Amino acid sequence: PRLALLDAELAVDVRREVTAASGADALCQLIESYTSAKANPISDGLALEGIMRAAKSLQRVYDEPQDVEARENMAIAALLSGITLTNAGLGAVHGFAAPMGGRYPVPHGVVCAALLPHVIRANVRALRQRLPNSPVLARYSIIGPSLTGEGYISADAAIDAAVNYIAELTCYMQIPPLRQYGVKHEDIPQLVAAARKSSSMRYNPIELTEDELAGILEAAI
Repeated sequence: PRLALLDAELAVDVRREVTAASGADALCQLIESYTSAKANPISDGLALEGIMRAAKSLQRVYDEPQDVEARENMAIAALLSGITLTNAGLGAVHGFAAPMGGRYPVPHGVVCAALLPHVIRANVRALRQRLPNSPVLARYSIIGPSLTGEGYISADAAIDAAVNYIAELTCYMQIPPLRQYGVKHEDIPQLVAAARKSSSMRYNPIELTEDELAGILEAAI
C-alpha cells in the first residue's frame, strides 16, 4: 500500500481477549525482530520504540478499552512490529506459531504470549552456554528496562526483569495455557519437527536443539 491509516478509535469496542492476544503478538514481533539474527540499525530503533509504547499501553488498553491514547500507542506499536518483522525477521516463537495455528483452534496471539517468556529463557540459556560473547545477550538486557522503565545493576537482572514482566503481563491478561486448545505433550515431537522447518526459525538468534524446543512447549502447555 502507498498509504496506511491508523485509527485507534476503531479498536475501542474490540473484545478484551482479542486486545490481549493481538497486543501480545505485536509486542512479541517487536522483541523477536530486535533479537533476530537479521536485525539491523533501522529495525532496531523502530523495535525499541514499539516495545516502549506497548509496555506502557498494553495493560492500559486491557483494563480501559476506551483509552484512546493507549489504543493509539498500541496501533503504532503494531504498525512498527509489521515493519520490523518484514525487515529483520522473527524467531522461535513465530517458528512455532505457524504450525500450531494450522493444527489447533488457538489464536495466533495466544500462542505468541504463551511461548514468549519461555523462548527468551531458552535463547538466553543457549547463548550463555554456546555463544557467551554474542551481542544478542546485551540486546536482551536492553529489553528489560525498555519494558519496565527501570534500571538494573546487572545484565542478568535486566534479562530476568524482561522475562518476568512478560510472564506477569500474560498472566494478568488471562492468556490461557496451550493445553486448553488441545495441545498435548505427545504432540510435541511433531510440533518441534514442523517448527524447525519454519522460515521464522532461521532468524532465531541461536539454533536451538530439539530438546530445547521441546522444553519450551512443555513449559507453555
